[in-house]
Amino acid sequence: MRFAQRVESLPPYLFVEISKKIAAKRAKGEDVVSFGIGDPDIPTPSHIIERLCQAAQDPVNHRYPETEGLPELRQAIAAWYKNRFDVSLDPDKEVLPLIGAKEGVAHIALCFIDPGDIALVPDPGYPVYSIGTALVGGESYFLPLTDENDFLPDLSGIPGDVLRRAKLLWLNYPNNPTGAVAGLDFFNEAVRFAKQHDLVVCHDAPYTEIAYDGYRPVSFMQAEGAMEVGVEFHSLSKSYNMTGWRIGMVVGNAEMVNALKTVKSNLDSGIPQAIQYAAIEALTGSQECIAEHNAVYQKRRDLIMETLNKIGVEARAPRGGLYVWARVPQGYTSVGFATELLEEVGVVVTPGIGYGPSGEGYIRLSLTIQDADLVKGLSLLSGWHAKKQG
Repeated sequence: MRFAQRVESLPPYLFVEISKKIAAKRAKGEDVVSFGIGDPDIPTPSHIIERLCQAAQDPVNHRYPETEGLPELRQAIAAWYKNRFDVSLDPDKEVLPLIGAKEGVAHIALCFIDPGDIALVPDPGYPVYSIGTALVGGESYFLPLTDENDFLPDLSGIPGDVLRRAKLLWLNYPNNPTGAVAGLDFFNEAVRFAKQHDLVVCHDAPYTEIAYDGYRPVSFMQAEGAMEVGVEFHSLSKSYNMTGWRIGMVVGNAEMVNALKTVKSNLDSGIPQAIQYAAIEALTGSQECIAEHNAVYQKRRDLIMETLNKIGVEARAPRGGLYVWARVPQGYTSVGFATELLEEVGVVVTPGIGYGPSGEGYIRLSLTIQDADLVKGLSLLSGWHAKKQG
């Protein structure tokens, strides 16, 4: 049996490997506390579930859904963007619901990247940006995100020969995995840069509603001229704890949205309609759940930061997102440190190298861990440190 080269060259997906390691430890009867995967542990709010159950009883919603989603959902998305960011969108041309944002993030390369073209990809970054590029025969040029540049890419440092072949620029703020945030000044700069070099900007923004200390993340679509050069991916997964329901959206430039809709219509169907009605309830109903969830995450963030400071692990307290990005102790690699924590105390953290070369020297800890497990995991980390010191 001969597989396509594109499949043979794919690395194992990072979180699949983490899940395998956790399962192997638990199969041996060993306890594991995981800070690994950013999957909210707080349930989907009850009013959203109630609307889902109602819609599921309607036989109309048992049939194939349309690719472009229900008009009511597109209208709800447009209204949410207007209320949240003061961004006006045409729900028929500038909004497309997705089966989770990951679907669109992976498929957008099919719209813009031909073999030999380059996508400008943040490093560290969500692996799907570069994997989607590779699957269509493109190349990724990695933009280092470092502590020294506040985890923002240095657009002015991209070589001319790279820019001549580049078609697409990926951005992601609040950032996964670093927790960094970006303001409108940076997004305005990105728009000017994209216009200068004929680039499409794709902003991945699933964490805009997860923020702390009174901070309110902005949308790329608020930047002057953003609608001319780009699109923004968003999701209900993190905002409303709906990861398992697989629903997201892309908004922005009408031609770009239409191109993705054309690809999508040829590769999959739409979102189950009962889930679409749940999404409408999420977007148009009470938003109090967001502040409630953020209060839980902020408390967890503060507990993690307190423990990391005590054991001498350097990290910035994130202002947005679901992750703490921490330097590994001196003398360790990211994989080596993560492996030691798993093997010696049963604590799972994600090695930074899994997000790109510039992730070496870091680990990522997720805030999506139940409070009892969080306390236990932090106690285990403290015990590991005490043993090292002793």
